[in-house]
Amino acid sequence: MSATTAAATTDVAAAAGSPSTSSTTPPRRRSHLRKRLELLILIGPATVLFVAFVFLPLIAAGYYSLFDWNGFGPLVDFVGLDNYTKALGDPLFQGAIGHNLFIVVASLVVQLPLSIALALLLNGKIRGRTALRLLVFTPYVLSEAVTAVIWLSLLQPHGVVDGLLEGAGLGGLVQLWLADQNVVMFTLFAVITWKYIGFGIILFLAGLQGVPDELREAASIDGASGWQTTRLIVLPLLGPTIRIWIFLSIIGSLQLFDLVWIMTLGGPGGASTTMASYLIDRGFRRYEFGFGSAVAIILFVICFVFALFYQRFALRRDTQGAITGRVE
Repeated sequence: MSATTAAATTDVAAAAGSPSTSSTTPPRRRSHLRKRLELLILIGPATVLFVAFVFLPLIAAGYYSLFDWNGFGPLVDFVGLDNYTKALGDPLFQGAIGHNLFIVVASLVVQLPLSIALALLLNGKIRGRTALRLLVFTPYVLSEAVTAVIWLSLLQPHGVVDGLLEGAGLGGLVQLWLADQNVVMFTLFAVITWKYIGFGIILFLAGLQGVPDELREAASIDGASGWQTTRLIVLPLLGPTIRIWIFLSIIGSLQLFDLVWIMTLGGPGGASTTMASYLIDRGFRRYEFGFGSAVAIILFVICFVFALFYQRFALRRDTQGAITGRVE
């Protein structure tokens, strides 16, 4: 055996006899490192986007809200919390909060039971079920701008809606749908319901697929009526879906803007102004960016506080263990 071969044999033997670097790392430590790397890859990009497009603009809006600023030039006129005091004391903004709350309550009282009822109907074995599902979901596919323009045309005085009512002998019901202060919010709510009820129906249809048929069959064998089966079995099992719908509906109602702005601009006389349309009107049309920033912060705080409380007292039971795997 040559000297070179002997040295190589010695090195191989030494390598085989000594543990490698990776094998010296405890398995638990490698598992922790792998989990941290996975979290960094999965959460890192979303965190960067959240900070860039949500957190930093929020901080900037909070800073701008402390100044009387028209959007041009440096921020020199510091007014502290005066913009917040001015906004909260403005009767028009108070009315805007009331209009948002009206949409919230009307959605819960009208849209929720209507969506559940239609979902139960479309979940049954009826002729043309697929076509009906497509029909009710179609308005949700349309953009808010297209929906607003369509209904703005239909609701014009002596327009299509008025013509249909007069043709059906219901001419006494004809109103100035978008120009009457006592009617405009009901008109907007009807358009909002037409636009978004399809989403609720599809959501509840998805939830109904998780209700086992065996439970309904067992209830039927025990003599339960259809209403009793729905009330005591289907609706409780549909609870998580209902709670998610309520959350999305309230947040959407508080942030309502597109339809209102295109159809009425918040009029007539502020009768349909919402918090978001008030914000855009003061901030971008009147160049009161400092004041508009204060309104934006108020709207954010309202939505954020609601989301926190709803998560704590309503959604927690549905999300417990979903992320951590722990169920208390």
